[in-house]
Amino acid sequence: MALFIFLLLLLISPSFSAFVAPITKHHGHSTPFYTLKLHLKTPLQPTDLLLHVGATFTAVDCTRNYTSTTFHPVPCNSSLCRSLQSNRANTTNCDITTGKTVVRGVCIILPNRSFAHVDTLALPITNGQNPGQLGVFRDFVFTCSDESSRLLQGHAKKEVAGLAGFGFSKFSLPAQVSTADAASTVFALCISGSPSAPGVAFFNQIKPYYFLPGIDVSDHLNYTPIFSHSVAPRTGKTNNKRYEDPYFIGVKSININGKPIAINQKLLTVDKKGNGGTKISTTDPYTVLERSIFTAFIEAFTKESAIMKLKSTKPVKPFKLCYDADDLSETHVGPNVPTIELVMRNDVIWSVLGKNSMVRIVEEGVDIWCLAVVDGGVRPTSSMVIGGHQLEDNFLQFDLGAKRLGFSSSLLHHKTMCANFNFTTIKLF
Repeated sequence: MALFIFLLLLLISPSFSAFVAPITKHHGHSTPFYTLKLHLKTPLQPTDLLLHVGATFTAVDCTRNYTSTTFHPVPCNSSLCRSLQSNRANTTNCDITTGKTVVRGVCIILPNRSFAHVDTLALPITNGQNPGQLGVFRDFVFTCSDESSRLLQGHAKKEVAGLAGFGFSKFSLPAQVSTADAASTVFALCISGSPSAPGVAFFNQIKPYYFLPGIDVSDHLNYTPIFSHSVAPRTGKTNNKRYEDPYFIGVKSININGKPIAINQKLLTVDKKGNGGTKISTTDPYTVLERSIFTAFIEAFTKESAIMKLKSTKPVKPFKLCYDADDLSETHVGPNVPTIELVMRNDVIWSVLGKNSMVRIVEEGVDIWCLAVVDGGVRPTSSMVIGGHQLEDNFLQFDLGAKRLGFSSSLLHHKTMCANFNFTTIKLF
């Protein structure tokens, strides 16, 4: 009985709370990826999910020892199923064949043929400074899918149980734990650059966001409009469509050391078919640029590097431009290299300093810094994808009600970092 009362004290109603969760950086064969830790199932179990800021749904691989007393499917003929399916995922019947087995009566999400289920989810509440007791959501909707394994291409540790969908959807993780309607959802991400010290995600918190040594990073945010539209990237050899609802920002130019590079402006705007523009991604490890933008970017960075008397060395794939580590001086914001500026349509600037623009490669006989930007080829779905490495130690607030992104640029410039959130649990209520 005493244990039962203790557990009740740890679990509170989520109706008025802000929430928090740690984000951990991993290296899979030198390719970074990021996971979010939450609590799932009954009894509650700590669960690591791949952080996917563009995914429509949270997806869990239910075939991997999934046991929970509150786990149940969404009925095919329910209003919830019809809402989940929407226009993109209509199906003409309630049956689906998987191998030699016919599954009947369960809500099916097309085109990736995953099953919709409901279970219990819990996140620690927060005051913006510490985590507290767990807030429990008893009807959290997700799909049963091995989508995270496909995205990670075998790089993920076995402990990664699925993906946490943060896309612009009323069934995303932030929307389902929101105290407002989905269109007014607010969440924030701060990805740590260190695999040994976690970053943090906030839900339902406008401000404050305190990081050691007592800095409220909401005081250092610039804002730019944010928007979303559904895209259907083709993945894998089978070219299966997997819909996403990613976030886009309006970048109008890229500067290197304050000098704009020549870019076809049409590429920076999303066209009527949904192509082009600048997308934010936590599953692309590095920034990806359409080929003509990439070529102009490399040329401009090389030119500015030469002015700074930096000499390039033999690059390591997938990178195009690298420098010997011994030739670069280091500062508190990373190696001293040309500064990159993403100039938004409302004229605010996202500065990308050395710690985010460069990645260090240390292998047998090799110690180099490489420009962490890769060639996206001709006619990619998005002309620019800001990848995970560029997001590390940058604070991002996604305010969907205000339709804006708040960004800090590097927190290192403000004498703190994403690993400086104090995860010491205290009793908040």
